[in-house]
Amino acid sequence: MVFEEESMKDKLGRTIVFRNAIPEDAEDLIQYLKITSAETPYLVREPEEITITKTKEEQFIRDKIDADRELMLVAFMDGKHIGNCSLMSIAPYKRYSHRCEIAIALYKEYCGCGIGKAMLQIVLDLAKKVGYEQAELEVMAENKDAIHLYEKLGFEKYGTFPDNMKFADGSYMDAYWMMKKL
Repeated sequence: MVFEEESMKDKLGRTIVFRNAIPEDAEDLIQYLKITSAETPYLVREPEEITITKTKEEQFIRDKIDADRELMLVAFMDGKHIGNCSLMSIAPYKRYSHRCEIAIALYKEYCGCGIGKAMLQIVLDLAKKVGYEQAELEVMAENKDAIHLYEKLGFEKYGTFPDNMKFADGSYMDAYWMMKKL
C-alpha cells in the first residue's frame, strides 16, 4: 500500500516524517534490524541472524507497496530512519480476512517520545479503513512500556505463550497475545 507522507512533532519538538518504505530504504532497514535486535531482548532474532540480502529486502518492500492491505510504515527524523511499523494480513484466506498483525520497533533512543504511539495510530486507522476488524500483536511479557502503550491504544491481553523465547544463557521469556477490535 502506498501511504501519503505525514509529519508530526514528537514530545521533544522534533519533526518526524512518516511514509511507506521504498526499495531505496532496503540497506537502512537491514541495518536497523541488526541494531534494534542488539538493543533489546524483546525482538525475535539475534543480530547475527539478520542475513537478509538487499535484493530480498527490496522485493519485500515492493510486495508491501503492491499489497492492497499491507504497509511497511517508516519514520524519519532529519532524513535518518528511526523506526518502522508494519501492517500485515494474518493469512491470505477469506476466513482470516478480518484479522491483521501489527509489529513495531524503534531505535532505543527514540522510544518514549510519542513516535511509536503515532505510528501505531496511523497503522490502526489504516487497518480499519481497508476492512480489517481486529488487530493482533505479540509482545514479550517483560516489555512493560510496550504493553502499557498497547493497552492505552485499546489492545487487551488474550493469552500467554509460556517460554516463548529462549536466550543464549538458557533463560526464557513469556509473550502475550494482544488484540484490539477495530
